[in-house]
Amino acid sequence: MFFFPPLPLFDSLLNDYTTLAFIALLLLLSILSLCFIFHLRFKSRTLYHLQDFNSLWSVRFILVAFIIFWALNELLRIPFYCRRFLYPLLPSVNRSNQASLCKIHVVLSLGFFEPAFLVTLLFLLNISIKQKAKRESWAFPFVLISCFPILTFQVVSLFLVPLEEKLPSIFTRSYVVLKDGFGNENVLCGYPLLSTIAFGSFCIAYCLCFLFSCWKAVSLAINKSLRVRIYVLASSVLTSLAVQILALGLSSFWSPEELAYGAVALVVFISTFLCAAVGEGMLVIRPIADALAAGGECCRWIPASRSRPVEDDQNPTECQLV
Repeated sequence: MFFFPPLPLFDSLLNDYTTLAFIALLLLLSILSLCFIFHLRFKSRTLYHLQDFNSLWSVRFILVAFIIFWALNELLRIPFYCRRFLYPLLPSVNRSNQASLCKIHVVLSLGFFEPAFLVTLLFLLNISIKQKAKRESWAFPFVLISCFPILTFQVVSLFLVPLEEKLPSIFTRSYVVLKDGFGNENVLCGYPLLSTIAFGSFCIAYCLCFLFSCWKAVSLAINKSLRVRIYVLASSVLTSLAVQILALGLSSFWSPEELAYGAVALVVFISTFLCAAVGEGMLVIRPIADALAAGGECCRWIPASRSRPVEDDQNPTECQLV
């Protein structure tokens, strides 16, 4: 694993451009999601039958907001973006500050923003299958409480405890310093193995809860279309997380300036990108578009809808799209 040559400039720029393109695409999708959310919110003020479906607008907004923050945070680890746009705005930034930015990126990415949008996605899925949605105001506190343990661990392991002297560098290395042909020092960000282990533990617990919630959602779905949508959501999220954890673990065995690390880091990013994009598509854009197209007739799943399928036309507000 350590026999790859240093990352060539062309390959490094290609990796950076690819990541920037996916970030731009995710931001555009997030803006589209926000447009759907606020369009439904304004529409529900005049159309009474949309008000119940619109009750989850704040949870959907939180989901999209955390995805946007995660995408923007990924800019901190892109050398091209930092050299071209960030560092010129901060001329006093030295190597120590750049190293701190790498640590901040790991803390926010693996310790807060990604866990936060994953927990919000789970919260939105759970509340969508409740008989009555009276707990959407608890979404943000629930997300903060759920993310607090892993966020605290990431902060402590990277900033507050001098673990670098006690553990092998592979466990704590969040950056490397690379000199170019002109003698300039460049700081490249990485993923410490200790942070990866903590995030992997979080994902294992999350996947178990997510699988249970999807099982409940499938058992309450009243038609094949909803079941297919849940299967797509579940398979996308679980597969993306599995690939991301595997790639994060592999990235620890290479240094950030090596060619293999660039490829693995891109896999980490794309897997998270797919998870976020599918989450927005399945839990924000698609259900809102269906509700607007159907005039708000699709509202909530409730257990009673399975025992009374014949009454769907008489009481159409008993069917919830995810």
